[in-house]
Amino acid sequence: MKWQHLIEANPDVLAGKPVVRGTRLSVEFLLSLFAEGWTHEQVLENYPSLDREALQAVFAFSADCLHDEQYFAQALAA
Repeated sequence: MKWQHLIEANPDVLAGKPVVRGTRLSVEFLLSLFAEGWTHEQVLENYPSLDREALQAVFAFSADCLHDEQYFAQALAA
């Protein structure tokens, strides 16, 4: 998916964090909702300015950001 027409970063909006175009909803915030267990339906119901394409763009943008990065799991000290 081409996310570029739906995700934007503007230094005057949320200090330049990537947001869904035309909103003040950051990619970070929306991902945190899903991490907390929200469903697509709950997000769309609570944020009517969004649609399924916008949510797909959030995930596509995130995937592109992570594509060439390497992350290593850190053991948690008990």
